Amino acid sequence: MAGLDDLRKVLLSERETARLTLIPQDLFTKTHAAVSSLLEKVYAIDDPFSDEARARIEETLSIRETAHDLFVIRTKKILSLADSQAQGNYIERDEIKKMIPPEHEMFDRITSAIGTCQGALLAEIRQSLPLGHEAAPANAPEQVFFQGAGPAAAPAPAPLSPPYALVRVLADMDAFMGVDGRIYQLEKGDIATLPERNAEVLVERNIALNMNLSK
Repeated sequence: MAGLDDLRKVLLSERETARLTLIPQDLFTKTHAAVSSLLEKVYAIDDPFSDEARARIEETLSIRETAHDLFVIRTKKILSLADSQAQGNYIERDEIKKMIPPEHEMFDRITSAIGTCQGALLAEIRQSLPLGHEAAPANAPEQVFFQGAGPAAAPAPAPLSPPYALVRVLADMDAFMGVDGRIYQLEKGDIATLPERNAEVLVERNIALNMNLSK
């Protein structure tokens, strides 16, 4: 069972770093067992108002509070990782490995939900614009019009999917979600077409090589 002192040490370590720490896979299960054991001892005490009963109850509350604080801190870190991956950033494999199974499931669901929502909302916004009137980037140059001749060059409609780049993978990596909402699972030596935003991140980290000759 996970005692209060052990739990506090884990919480202290978790607070000292912005990264996830490696915790026992059954930490929360053992904590639940410890709380159940303490409650059984409390119920077995004849005088519920005795010092012994009060001490057991306080220990139980302390364990619950410490476990809750640990959950909150780790969840915030996992939410940040999920948001980062959903936006196309590469997540270090060690961070994924430090999640216990329920946390890993939460990470996958949140990442998928962010990607799905992002794709649905952005697609809806683009589809609501009149054809040929897609919003131009903020830094796009103004169109030059000539009297009686219309625009100098008609703008091409904005694509509904992100631009892609061809890359060669230089190292094994965990599966990740691209900015296009797709799940990519790549290994060293693979040649793949990725959204440019994802490709740029991998190239910057020397995890992939951009094979687009125009780049």
